[in-house]
Amino acid sequence: MTQRNYLNRPLAEGIRTIGFRKWYERELLSSHAHMLLALLSTIALMATLELFHGGNMGDKLLNVVLFLFSGALALWSLRRYLYLLSHAETVADQANCPQCTEYGRLSVVEEDRRDGQLLVRCRKCSHEWKLLP
Repeated sequence: MTQRNYLNRPLAEGIRTIGFRKWYERELLSSHAHMLLALLSTIALMATLELFHGGNMGDKLLNVVLFLFSGALALWSLRRYLYLLSHAETVADQANCPQCTEYGRLSVVEEDRRDGQLLVRCRKCSHEWKLLP
């Protein structure tokens, strides 16, 4: 079962509504937004370490909570970035028509929701092949 990206459409729906190239572009933009979030969370993580040296016990407790939150957010967003990027690249590597080598001009013929595979057709030569998730 593939993970659901709530900001972008799933592959089959995305190809049907906006086309493969736009779907791919949006997946890359979403993944890089997660990378930026990971970077900002890491900066916040280092800032909480700097703030830990002073203050009373209540401030230190707040800093520990902020440290844990920033660390968890950084790990989650880094993991999400790597997943989205690898998924987009895996699908993009298969988007060339095996017969005429046209890139990204495809339409969905059939979707296998159980395996996540798509049967796609080239818009140029009408050759059909499967995209694997």
